[in-house]
Amino acid sequence: MRRESTAGKFITLEGAEGAGKSSLMSAISEWLAARGLEVLASREPGGTPVGEVLRDLLLDPKHPITPMTELALMFASRAQHIEEIIKPALAKGVWVICDRFTDSSYAYQGSGRGFNLESISAFEALTIDNYAPDLTLLLDIPVELGLQRAAQVGEPDRFEREAMEFFQKVRAGFLARAETEQRIKVIDASADKAAVERHALLLIEQLWLSSEQARA
Repeated sequence: MRRESTAGKFITLEGAEGAGKSSLMSAISEWLAARGLEVLASREPGGTPVGEVLRDLLLDPKHPITPMTELALMFASRAQHIEEIIKPALAKGVWVICDRFTDSSYAYQGSGRGFNLESISAFEALTIDNYAPDLTLLLDIPVELGLQRAAQVGEPDRFEREAMEFFQKVRAGFLARAETEQRIKVIDASADKAAVERHALLLIEQLWLSSEQARA
């Protein structure tokens, strides 16, 4: 879905476990705020009271959830997030930074779970009218390294307990998606934190400057 031009921009961060999305989100938010822009940081699944309830359900390893149910809950959370949080913020000129969005559904439920990609596309059209970010930063990292980093954070959730093969498929799914979507920019997340931030902020700066030029 092509959105009407607003002062605010919608940026999503993607990548598998241990890619460093959370720390990068903080760096981006600070960079934008330093330039006088209002920033809203959010996440998926979640972002709203309803979405956070669904997030707890989706990540809880005690709940066996079928791929169809998982996909439906993800898009239910996303639809609520868009209408309640993202659209209103962008309309006010706020820059929205989101940890995960629709590309994760293609990578995790599609490539990872083996769910038909055409069915995911149908879910996307039906529930969110193909609503898409202005820019997506894909933090790509070798699976082994990413899982090592994730293991240092805390108790693994339902997704993090998956086998290595699952995450190999997820990574491949993300990279395949990047080849078909021009808005997705791949960043080597195995590099040191400073290098990752420099690459990401350069891409954000290009988006910011283009936004300023459009308003001039």
